[in-house]
Amino acid sequence: MVARGLAFLKRAGTIILGLSILLWFVATYPKTEEGLAGSFAGRAGHFIEPALEPLGFNWKIGIGLIGAQAAREVFVSTIGIVYSIDAADEESVPLREALLNDRWPDGRPVFTPLVSLCIMVFFVFSMQCIATLAVVRRETNSWRWPIFQFVYMTGFAYVATLILYQSGRALGY
Repeated sequence: MVARGLAFLKRAGTIILGLSILLWFVATYPKTEEGLAGSFAGRAGHFIEPALEPLGFNWKIGIGLIGAQAAREVFVSTIGIVYSIDAADEESVPLREALLNDRWPDGRPVFTPLVSLCIMVFFVFSMQCIATLAVVRRETNSWRWPIFQFVYMTGFAYVATLILYQSGRALGY
């Protein structure tokens, strides 16, 4: 059990480190006056933000969801990179404070207990593991099932999260 656990940590850690480096690159470049918002990752996050706003997610969370397509575990490191990329100096605040201080343009906090719960619900139901899709592709010798699996599970996660967030907002949370 210890050997298998260490092998998993080595394999997963290598993947997470590699993806974190890649995410750092796409979150940093190209260098623009907008910082993260003008980077490759920022542009992708802004592109999907209109679809994520009904879930209570902003474009920064969207970048985390894109990064987490490789593996769910990458979400936390992605959010860490996204929220510290603009303020990575001696005055930068810890991630927890950065999340608590993030605001929508109208001043509402982005990370509320409801949004945090919605992120967890989304991750429970969504297909966020490219390796799993690759195995399904290999086992079925077809793209039909992996595509179906991704669309169905992600669609279900979207609808479940949408219902939860909108219901929570309607109830005053």
